[in-house]
Amino acid sequence: MFNHESERRGIEFVTRKITDGVARINLGVQDKISLGNLDSQRDWGYAPDYVEAMWLMLQQDEKYFFDNKVGDFIVSTGECHSVRDFLALAFSEIGIEDWEKYVIKDPRYMRPAEVDVLRGDPSKAKEVLGWESKTSLQQIVKVMVENDIRRIKREIK
Repeated sequence: MFNHESERRGIEFVTRKITDGVARINLGVQDKISLGNLDSQRDWGYAPDYVEAMWLMLQQDEKYFFDNKVGDFIVSTGECHSVRDFLALAFSEIGIEDWEKYVIKDPRYMRPAEVDVLRGDPSKAKEVLGWESKTSLQQIVKVMVENDIRRIKREIK
């Protein structure tokens, strides 16, 4: 499974760090987000879509899989987006298009052995299971930002 994101993702992951930071900026409790490499690209999908893929795998006839040597599946969207793309989508959810002034590139968050592009090929999952990711990155980001805004509003009451 490639990166599967949701509003329940841990705050230590870049996607939640972004949506949490954007929500805090929107609510006036934070000014900036500190991040590492904005150009890394990832294949980000929605966790509930990936759970559906797992469920479909479990519904298959075990004998068919062994007899036909089906092997492993790649659960991914097949699309790549940069951290920069994710930032643009998140900030657009709060009406900010010129988001770069809110982001600090911090060397502490640069990975010494960064993989620039991680993209999966979900074609086997589509062919064998009839599965494909249904939720766009824009929809994922929207859910995550909205959830973080609600959560932070409760925290600051």
